[in-house]
Amino acid sequence: MEDVKRATKGFTLIELMITVAIVAILAAIALPTYLSYTRRANFAEVVDSTSPFKVGVSECYQKTGSLSGCNGGTLGIPNNISTPTGKVASVTAAAGVITVVPVAQNGILSSDTYILTPTANGNNITWVATGGGVSNGYAQ
Repeated sequence: MEDVKRATKGFTLIELMITVAIVAILAAIALPTYLSYTRRANFAEVVDSTSPFKVGVSECYQKTGSLSGCNGGTLGIPNNISTPTGKVASVTAAAGVITVVPVAQNGILSSDTYILTPTANGNNITWVATGGGVSNGYAQ
């Protein structure tokens, strides 16, 4: 009699277990990275919303020589925004300090604020970013 070799079909249990373990490890690494990336991308709109206010505060400082009167809606600074638009809940400028509160969505909380504080150096202004969004790594 001849030995007839049968071709095996399918995977063994150990091969399936190894595959599942590899997929689980990749998911455990990729998911937090993806969530962090999407939060930073969504927070970019919050950061971008400060641009017209920064220009306005700079103009105000050039006109008056002081940051104390640089408030929203005065001396070239846009009006404060209190109606949610896109990912931004509100933007305010008070004494040159620009504060943005984001809309709570996509893992970003309303406590993840973005605050820009100006410092006058002669004719130049330098900005320091603080707030919950900066401390959580969504912006620099």
